[in-house]
Amino acid sequence: MKETIVVCGHGPGISDAVARKFGKEGHPVAIVARSADRLSAAARAISETGVKVQAFPCDLGDPEAVRAMIRAAREALGPIGVIHYNAYGGGAGDITQAPASELRGVFDIAVTGLVTAVQEALPDLRSTKGSVLVTGGGFAFYDAKIDAMAGHFNAMGLAIGKAAQHKTVGLLNQKLSADGIYVGEVVVLGMVKGTAFDNGQATLEASAIADKFWALAQARKDVTVNFG
Repeated sequence: MKETIVVCGHGPGISDAVARKFGKEGHPVAIVARSADRLSAAARAISETGVKVQAFPCDLGDPEAVRAMIRAAREALGPIGVIHYNAYGGGAGDITQAPASELRGVFDIAVTGLVTAVQEALPDLRSTKGSVLVTGGGFAFYDAKIDAMAGHFNAMGLAIGKAAQHKTVGLLNQKLSADGIYVGEVVVLGMVKGTAFDNGQATLEASAIADKFWALAQARKDVTVNFG
C-alpha cells in the first residue's frame, strides 16, 4: 500500500478531486476540514469509489489541533507521504476596516497551518521522500490589476494569505529538497466549477487540476505552475 495523503481544507472542487485522484492511485486518504458532518458525508461518497478514506475534523488555524490531526491520521492510515494543502481564510476582505484578529486568522490558516502540518509530518515525509502540494491562487501575484480585483471582490485578506503562502512554498522547497521532499504549487488562475467561487461562469475542471497535482508529484521538478 502507498503512503497516506492528508488533504487539508477538503471541500467540493479541487481538494475532493485530489482526494479521489490520489486514492484511485492507491494512497489511503485523510480528508480534513472544520465541519464533521460535511466531512463524514464526503468520506462516505469517496469510499464508494473503492478508496480507503477517513475524515479528520480540524481547525487548520489552530496549531495544536493540526499537530493532533497529523498524529491521528498517521495512527489510523499509516505513514504520511503527501500533504495537499487547500485551506484558505476568507476573512479581512477590506484590510482598512478588518480587525487584527481577522487578519491574523487568515494568515494562520494560509501559512501557520501549512507549516505546522509539514513540521508534524516531517519524519514521515523524510522517510518516504514525500511531497507537499499546495493550491495557490492568482491573487498572490504582485500586479496592480490583480490588487484592484482583490479589492473589488472584497478579497484583500485572501490575497494577502495567498501571497504569503506562495512565498512559503518556495522557502519550504529550498529547505526540504535536500531531504528528498518535493514541494510544489498549482496556482489556479480562474474559477473552478462546483466550488464556492463558481458564479455560473466557472470554466476550470477540478479533476483536471487534480491531474496536474498528480503529474507534479510524479515529476518532482517544477515548484510552481499556473493553471487556467
